[in-house]
Amino acid sequence: VQLQASGGGSVQPGDSLRLSCASSGRTFSSGVMGWFRQAQGKERVFVGALRSGRGTTYSDSVKGRFTISTDNAKNTMYLQMNGLKPEDTAIYYCAATDTRLITSSLYAPGNYDHWGQGTQVTVSS
Repeated sequence: VQLQASGGGSVQPGDSLRLSCASSGRTFSSGVMGWFRQAQGKERVFVGALRSGRGTTYSDSVKGRFTISTDNAKNTMYLQMNGLKPEDTAIYYCAATDTRLITSSLYAPGNYDHWGQGTQVTVSS
């Protein structure tokens, strides 16, 4: 399984972007698909995740601004990012696992088995 993230770019504060994560071969319909981000010099941190049958979970820093959705016909997950702020600047990674993670386990990158290559998002005026 390969995950391919795309859609990053350079935008101004307040703008929107939509990231895509295409999964080759299959979906993770029984597990979890999520997004993480890593700012320069910092650790990779949880952004949000979608669990089959249990909806979405977001970090406090993006709640209300970012939305995860999927198109199962295209084996693709999206991250709609609205109201972008300079502190959202990072490389964004999509990740997935077949494991049915509990909420507290969503936040740890080590619990995900498959990763995309990352896409850069820069928010600057």
